[in-house]
Amino acid sequence: MTGPTVPTAERTPDRRAEFIDAADRLAERFAERAAAHDQHAGFPHENYIDLADAGLLRLSVPQELGGLGAGLGDVIAVLERLATGDGATALSVTMHISPLGQWGAVWRRTRSPRLAHLLREAAAGSLIWAAVTGEPGVRNDMTDARTVAEKVAGGYVLTGRKIFATNTAIATHFSTTARHNGADGGPRLLLCQVAMDQPGVRVHPTWNAMGMRATRSDDLELDAVFVPDEQVVHSLPVGHLDRRVLETVWAWAMPAFGAVYTGIAEGALAWTVRRVVHSGRAEDAVVQDVIGACRILLETSRAMLYRHVDEVENGRLLDQGVQSGLARCAMVKYVAANNAVEVLHRLVDVVGGPGYTRNLPFERMWRDVQAGPIMPMGNLAARRLVGADTLGVVTAPVS
Repeated sequence: MTGPTVPTAERTPDRRAEFIDAADRLAERFAERAAAHDQHAGFPHENYIDLADAGLLRLSVPQELGGLGAGLGDVIAVLERLATGDGATALSVTMHISPLGQWGAVWRRTRSPRLAHLLREAAAGSLIWAAVTGEPGVRNDMTDARTVAEKVAGGYVLTGRKIFATNTAIATHFSTTARHNGADGGPRLLLCQVAMDQPGVRVHPTWNAMGMRATRSDDLELDAVFVPDEQVVHSLPVGHLDRRVLETVWAWAMPAFGAVYTGIAEGALAWTVRRVVHSGRAEDAVVQDVIGACRILLETSRAMLYRHVDEVENGRLLDQGVQSGLARCAMVKYVAANNAVEVLHRLVDVVGGPGYTRNLPFERMWRDVQAGPIMPMGNLAARRLVGADTLGVVTAPVS
């Protein structure tokens, strides 16, 4: 299968437009398949073939290593456009594109041979990633885990169970967290890289969610999985906020999630606008009020997203300190996710009864955006962190 191809020339002011054009064409194709994938909670494997053919699976890999060299702003623009067609596909591929972008940013600074090897594999199409850190009963803020890491000769043995393992239906490798209780100086949280085909890695088909059904965010079990020392990429004291985690995971993942939910809401708005214009209701004052409110909400989300990009690219996010930086990351995702929910809620007044039928895409979009406020950092955790930081309250030690 051959899809639209993104040029790989040096970055120019027009590169983002080229990326977006490719994403728009794919979004149209994904929208035609979305209902079937949603109905059966089936992973959209053919969409990944199209993404690979278009070059978008190597979007955030540095050009020097065979990728397209996209920055954070390019990534969130592409994810938003993909999500207008199918939010589940966009969210799934986020778990691949975002980690690659994080590593690419670190590689540009460190020239790490290990990162270069992983990124070249991704550019060649032999590596697809998933980020798997969620656990039952543990707040997913990258400060602790119930998965246990036992030190053995040459590495660690990991035992535990993860939830919301998005993209593991297609991933070749994943990153995960585990707690090493026997570390000198107290327990430490390990960030590890694991291959999906390693002995002891099992995916349990538990996914039966209201929305984002095609992400196949099943449970993932780690049953005495060996992780060599060189695959432990970072560690931090349990319960600490960490600068390196902030500049990689949080700085990239929060706007990426926000872009996906903004894209779903944009898709719903565009679908509603076409419907009301076709029915001759564009002059209706109530319709204009609703559509105007939704456009304002979406533009507010984009303003937050691209302010964040500017702060990351100019170093101002880290200059604010780890806790304040983390609070700003959480705020970006919070605003975008909740604005998306509000957009769908308001559009119901215009769409009316047809929005309740599965024969039309609106109800799937409505269900998909409900996942936004739940995803890390969840609404309550985000508000508490932002509030504490505003009040000058230190929430955790910084490492």
